[in-house]
Amino acid sequence: QVQLAESGGELVQAGDSLRLSCATSGFTFNSYIMGWFRQAPGKEREFVAAVMAWGGGSTNYADSVKGRFTISRDDAKKTVSLQMNSLRPEDTAVYYCAAGRTWRATESMRPDDFECWGQGTQVTVSS
Repeated sequence: QVQLAESGGELVQAGDSLRLSCATSGFTFNSYIMGWFRQAPGKEREFVAAVMAWGGGSTNYADSVKGRFTISRDDAKKTVSLQMNSLRPEDTAVYYCAAGRTWRATESMRPDDFECWGQGTQVTVSS
């Protein structure tokens, strides 16, 4: 059974840092691209970051988080993390991790590129 479980979301202040983690099981983790998306109330699910399979040699970030967020993966532990620095109120959303097979090198990843999803973790940034 495929499982993805996010953790680490909480209420923080603008400018703070937060690290999200996603523990996985039930699939061949190292062969999957891993990504993070977020969804704010009343808005569509939005791409945040993705990391290539097999050790994560390449990454892809949304313009809105470039330079502030860092995605990483640990194939031995089957986890993917999102380090978020300089958080802003507009980063407030439910954050989801996802696993997929499609890589986009020069454009944002899309939800349809991912096959498996976690339940999400809430991140709230107060001003």
